[in-house]
Amino acid sequence: MIPQISQAPGVVQLVLNFLQALEQQGFTGDTATRYADRLTMATDNSIYQLLPDAVVFPRSTADVALLARIAAEERFASLVFTPRGGGTGTNGQSLNQGIVIDMSRHMNRIIEINPEEGWVRVEAGVIKDQLNQFLKPHGYFFAPELSTSNRATLGGMINTDASGQGSLVYGKTSDHVLGVRAVLLGGDILDTQPVPVQLAETLAKEQSASGRIYRTVYQRCKENRQLILDKFPKLNRFLTGYDLRHVFNDDMTAFDLTRVLTGSEGTLAFITEARLDITRLPKVRRLVNVKYDSFDSALRNAPFMVEARALSVETVDSKVLNLAREDIVWHSVSELITDVPEKEMLGLNIVEFAGDDQAIIDGQVAALCQRLDAQMAAGESGIIGWQLCEDLAGIERIYAMRKKAVGLLGNAKGAAKPIPFVEDTCVPPEHLADYIAEFRALLDGHGLSYGMFGHVDAGVLHVRPALDMCDPQQEVLMKQISDEVVALTAKYGGLLWGEHGKGFRAQYSPAFFGEALYGELRKVKAAFDPNNRLNPGKICPPEGVDAPMMKVDGVTRGAFDRQIPIAVRSSWRGAMECNGNGLCFNFDAKSPMCPSMKITSNRMHSPKGRATLVREWLRLLADRGVDPVKLEHALPEKGLSLRHLIERTRNTWHARRGEYDFSHEVKEAMSGCLACKACSTQCPIKIDVPEFRSRFLQLYHTRYLRPVRDHLVATVESYAPLMARAPKTFNFFLRQPLLRRMSEKHIGMIDLPLLSTPTLQQQMVGHRSANLTLEQLEALSAGQKAKTVLVVQDPFTSYYDAQVVADFVRLAEKIGWTPVVLPFSPNGKAQHIKGFLTRFARTAAKTADFLNRISQLGMPMVGVDPALVLCYRDEYKQTLGDKRGEFQVQLVHEWLSQALADVETRDVSGEPWYLFGHCTEVTALPASPGQWASLFARVGAKLENVSVGCCGMAGTYGHEVKNHANSLGIYALSWQQTMQKLPRNRCLATGYSCRSQVKRIEGSGVRHPLQALLEIMG
Repeated sequence: MIPQISQAPGVVQLVLNFLQALEQQGFTGDTATRYADRLTMATDNSIYQLLPDAVVFPRSTADVALLARIAAEERFASLVFTPRGGGTGTNGQSLNQGIVIDMSRHMNRIIEINPEEGWVRVEAGVIKDQLNQFLKPHGYFFAPELSTSNRATLGGMINTDASGQGSLVYGKTSDHVLGVRAVLLGGDILDTQPVPVQLAETLAKEQSASGRIYRTVYQRCKENRQLILDKFPKLNRFLTGYDLRHVFNDDMTAFDLTRVLTGSEGTLAFITEARLDITRLPKVRRLVNVKYDSFDSALRNAPFMVEARALSVETVDSKVLNLAREDIVWHSVSELITDVPEKEMLGLNIVEFAGDDQAIIDGQVAALCQRLDAQMAAGESGIIGWQLCEDLAGIERIYAMRKKAVGLLGNAKGAAKPIPFVEDTCVPPEHLADYIAEFRALLDGHGLSYGMFGHVDAGVLHVRPALDMCDPQQEVLMKQISDEVVALTAKYGGLLWGEHGKGFRAQYSPAFFGEALYGELRKVKAAFDPNNRLNPGKICPPEGVDAPMMKVDGVTRGAFDRQIPIAVRSSWRGAMECNGNGLCFNFDAKSPMCPSMKITSNRMHSPKGRATLVREWLRLLADRGVDPVKLEHALPEKGLSLRHLIERTRNTWHARRGEYDFSHEVKEAMSGCLACKACSTQCPIKIDVPEFRSRFLQLYHTRYLRPVRDHLVATVESYAPLMARAPKTFNFFLRQPLLRRMSEKHIGMIDLPLLSTPTLQQQMVGHRSANLTLEQLEALSAGQKAKTVLVVQDPFTSYYDAQVVADFVRLAEKIGWTPVVLPFSPNGKAQHIKGFLTRFARTAAKTADFLNRISQLGMPMVGVDPALVLCYRDEYKQTLGDKRGEFQVQLVHEWLSQALADVETRDVSGEPWYLFGHCTEVTALPASPGQWASLFARVGAKLENVSVGCCGMAGTYGHEVKNHANSLGIYALSWQQTMQKLPRNRCLATGYSCRSQVKRIEGSGVRHPLQALLEIMG
């Protein structure tokens, strides 16, 4: 039995007093002090971990001004505050103790757009891709690009002065910020924009907080102008931090405080809104993918691409390419970046041309391709091939692969993982190849593996050496390498911080800036934040304050993870290997990962959040001397005893009375998971939350009683076949309002589905498949077996949507096959989801044995529901290992693709059909929508794939009262809007859960695509 875990660090009373004062004075946002909420803010995409005292989620600038005003009260003078956006930083910029101010949950409104003047006004929590999605119909986009654009907030981009692909032409974030609204500690509002020098001098005379800031920045930047110009490097990515270089324009006629705030990492003020310059979308885009025999060849050939007037040149090495090949993302680009026969592609340059004049762009592309052909013919530059991509969808897919590279590096095999700590060095582009050669020699000298990619046009390199941060010696090595890279980069006239901000690496600032200029930075900090209360330890301390800076070898996540025994770390891989890349925070409602995060906006309910909580739970268990792996192994040997039942009853009673156990917070996060398994394929690290969620639930319930609904769900495959013997009787009772109210109040289940009438058995009367026994199947001739298909039943379709199975039988008969419905054998999926893993193992072993015996007959086995069929492939393999056997159960489209392989595609005509994919299916089998479309084309019909996220049902998730509101909300995010625009009778869904959800909410259901095929074929 797992122990009670009550050692979670508490919240200091002063912080609680501050939050209480906030509430009393009209704060409209949220606050959080639970250990779980704070843990989810303790990490970002870096190697560091710092636990905040509390998290505050403001809803408006007024909320931020209120908390800043209260914070200035003398009684709260010791509290510190750190703004946070998307939490995608690689250097710990938003990590700190004290109170974290999260702008991403509520402050995500696009306030105003002026297309005529080319600007937009946004709140700090708006996500970069969200803004571009909004701007696209207006013909604009926000130009600064970065790999985390689908979850990075604009406030975070401004605070780190982010940039990426295309920056040679489009510049950095600071080049597109026309002004910001910032809240100073004390509550004053500071609105910035470029002003004439004369006005800046007038503002500097005011006796106010903003006057002090104008006065200090104006004087320091004017008096030290030459020193600043001499010290700040002449690079596209000059640096991040207080940009003293651009506060004045070149002719010293205009002054703009905005440039000090962009890149300030929340150390000067809370940036709540911004007015941004927006760029016209180019009318023409072309991409040339140039393939090389080595990464060095790609690097050395890159300047030639820049000379060809390309918009951007991105380079990817073989390690990243190979990891991409193993990821679901490769499916989308495999035809656009094909391998070169008999040659190995070890480097790739992605070269983009863009503009409004097609003739000019096509001419530039043609000129480049001719020169590439000439280099190839001469055997020069290591070029082994190139491909041109001219359609926008293909270009976006290639960049999606490139953007995923950061996360993909974390999926490298072994304990040592590529990590960011020398992540974004920048040198003059003409020195990049030589610099990288020395960089690689440095890493090779330490015997390290690494992955590299970058923006070679700007001289920026992304490199992540692989280290095991759970090994204290490797942690020391991390600092040594960091120091060596700093020296190497300085040798080539470059920067350690080219793109992702300083964060913990500001430790190197004094040496880089020199004592004089570093002192000027400190004076600027003192003007804004004289008491060092905003994100202390970053950029620099204020003048007059002797405060320590964060250290490169500061508090790392590895220091906590190494407290977990190696055997446990290895066993609980999913939770341990999450690298914090945050792709699960993707804002797009049409993206399948992660529906619970999307509807709650609570990062605890994300794969990253859940992995974080489980890691801490494992660490706390280790601290108590408990080995969860041994407990799991012992469970099958233990039967239910009266003593254990009494203990669990007592523990549950104490829990209901409020007795603290951190396990309850982990349980809450796990219960919010829909078990859709999108994370197991969409996450670059393949973090399979449902797998470790089930394991956690199993162990949690060795201490606490399960709710009745869990037992009902887990035993559905036992009672559904019995109820199906008298469906009308049971349906009569299920329809009764009293029973429904009792179910909702006492069991926690809502909208229970009705059994199918007529039943599948009744519909099979007259079909040969109703009468064949296993012995009769064995007696079939070889010719008969070759045209027999075996239908594997699942409990939900067979007993609650039997028409689908019956129609599959009719479809198989129509195309000349003999369908045989196999006897029902429980799948166990529901048991796995609820954490009845011991019971699931028995179910899986029994059914696997049955299906292995059937498979020896040599006839295809087909199931109609994706979630259940994929359970045979995934959960059965995880649980049974080699004992699973070799049986294969196909999905309908997989079998039909073979059964109809000889049917020629007809001319497609008529009104299209629309396929709403099942999230588990389309993420595990990304080719499935295309295969369905091909099947429809063979019978002369058009099938369009509809891009949607999760439907919100996910098995029984949507039937549980505690999930009801979220279930409906998830459906509304993407399914409802699209479903109501399309003709219902032309909409199709492969998943039973999806069809059930549509019927529940819309009042009428949709069909399985096999049913549409049956109708089309007449």
